[in-house]
Amino acid sequence: MAHQAVSTRWDEELVLTADGRTRAPSPDCPVEISLTAIAGRWTTLVLRDLMPGRPLSYSELAQALPQLSDKVLSDRLSELVSAGLVERTVMNDFPRRTAYRITDRGRELRPLLIELYRTGLALQGHTIGVQGQPPE
Repeated sequence: MAHQAVSTRWDEELVLTADGRTRAPSPDCPVEISLTAIAGRWTTLVLRDLMPGRPLSYSELAQALPQLSDKVLSDRLSELVSAGLVERTVMNDFPRRTAYRITDRGRELRPLLIELYRTGLALQGHTIGVQGQPPE
């Protein structure tokens, strides 16, 4: 029996570049890069609270997400800072304060988070009205 080559027709909207034409998950795949950026429980909520661009202190973030443990908040912020999605600034105040702000790179996640939210609504059976708002 001869081996036949498998021809794949890529959806050009889903696979814009050769990086996405993989047959297995790859760390270079743009989709995998995006998923890694938002991975981890609470990450999307931390990003959501930082998305407006105003710097928030650690305690402000902790107050905004009261069910989030200090360890997980600290871990998520460290991961986001390491990925270049959030910047951390230590203030010379007394007592010393740390502020976190979304970076331009982190802002690139905004459309993804919006679409994930809209898709979640649709999967729940909600209709989405004008400008992505649920109907009244």
